Amino acid sequence: MVAASLGEVVACLIRVPSEVVKQRAQVSPSSSTLQILSHTLYHEGIQGLYRGYKSTVLREIPFSLVQFPLWESLKDLWSWKQGHVVDSWQSAVCGAFAGGFAAAVTTPLDVAKTRIMLAKAGSSNARGNVLAALGGIWRTQGLSGLFAGVVPRMAAISLGGFIFLGTYEKTRQLLL
Repeated sequence: MVAASLGEVVACLIRVPSEVVKQRAQVSPSSSTLQILSHTLYHEGIQGLYRGYKSTVLREIPFSLVQFPLWESLKDLWSWKQGHVVDSWQSAVCGAFAGGFAAAVTTPLDVAKTRIMLAKAGSSNARGNVLAALGGIWRTQGLSGLFAGVVPRMAAISLGGFIFLGTYEKTRQLLL
């Protein structure tokens, strides 16, 4: 798990700037990607592209710590029930469930990350304090605010888990 966590820390160095630009484009569709990138760099500097880095890492690590052990446990349970190792399609189903569950339980962290990334420069959320963002969401919107978007997040990540982990398992079986 340490290797996966370190991998997330490094991957977020690339993922976060692209996600900042993507999210800003989603709320400002009249601006081009280049305009958003230029505006962010001019007004906020390079740190503007990394707003939400800590909150993204704090979302990704728990996600991985839930998804991968759950995926392995579900495969083991299915294998035990049927008396043989799961097929790749069964691994994919386990991946979908594991991904969907991990997505659900980490949605509050995802909501906080999004608020931090989209906050106006200089605002309290722009400082990147995840606990403060979660507290603010809780105070103003309650539980429904913390789980805003949970269904589409679960659906997308379940599909991704099905494809990625099913393909991973099939490839592993072919290579071994």
